[in-house]
Amino acid sequence: MASPEEVNTQPIGLDVGTSRIVVARMAGKKYEYEAQLNAFFALPHSRLTESLLQRENVFHEVIRGEIVVSGNDAERLAEVFHAETRRPMKEGILNAQEPHAVDVVRRVITKLVGKAAEGQKVIFSVPAPTSGNDGGIRHHQESIRQILTELGYEAIPIEEGLAVVFGELSAANFSGIGISCGSGLCNVCLAVLSVPVISFSVSRAGDFIDSQAALVTGDMATHMRVQKEQGFRLHGMNGDRVNNALAVYYDDVIENLVKSLKESISSTQKLPRMTQAIPLVLAGGTAMPEGFQERFKTALLAHELPIKLSEVRVSSEPLNSTARGALMAALC
Repeated sequence: MASPEEVNTQPIGLDVGTSRIVVARMAGKKYEYEAQLNAFFALPHSRLTESLLQRENVFHEVIRGEIVVSGNDAERLAEVFHAETRRPMKEGILNAQEPHAVDVVRRVITKLVGKAAEGQKVIFSVPAPTSGNDGGIRHHQESIRQILTELGYEAIPIEEGLAVVFGELSAANFSGIGISCGSGLCNVCLAVLSVPVISFSVSRAGDFIDSQAALVTGDMATHMRVQKEQGFRLHGMNGDRVNNALAVYYDDVIENLVKSLKESISSTQKLPRMTQAIPLVLAGGTAMPEGFQERFKTALLAHELPIKLSEVRVSSEPLNSTARGALMAALC
């Protein structure tokens, strides 16, 4: 077992996701993960409210006249007030319309990673472009790098799909397709021997499912997300209006993702010659419901890819895959 001093100087992996921020560390020969919701809930400031939150050890700070409760505590407080949490990120990047965005992300990241030891490295996830469009990714990337640099880290970005390749495909010499089905985006990477050949993202993902299902059921998007995470199964229409709405928009997301994957591979010039079939692995919270893998395979059959796949599987730890891959990249 490594000493605390040795552990503290080791590289770390950081998944800066739209819904969750996850940190991965090595503890001896095992991976350890810690996560916080990438969300917040704001209350008007008063001394009494602030003292009560301090007494209950609620994760908060006062920002520009508001009490901003961040991370996991934000959802618990929002449930008390029957309200939605707010998100500092949208579609994989910092939300330009949210004034508390950088402050909240900085606070959550600081809680998870702490201050760096001298020379300590962190590799952090960033989204791939959507249809070749940067869409603010560079600004987002440099903002996260600045937060980590201020904490003393040597901070290096990695695209999220490539992180999944690192986290899941070591047995295939880091060759294959990694897909992170997150809240803000679905990130895709086809890599050969760890070198990214195709990397892109699509904007229909978990938040799209939640917002569209909420629209047709009259419920809140937060409740749709909770419903998904509490045993939703993707097995077609079953008579329950919430499950039916989720199923419809899950199908939409999967169809869009598979079509985009086929189009991207088909349009790539000078695709490396691959004599053997390659694996495809799905990660991220949106890929977790029972039935997702089967529905994805059905879509692949309907839209046959121009490359051969040896397997299609969901990560055994979908919520931790990107952070683990970022850590593995840092250790290489």
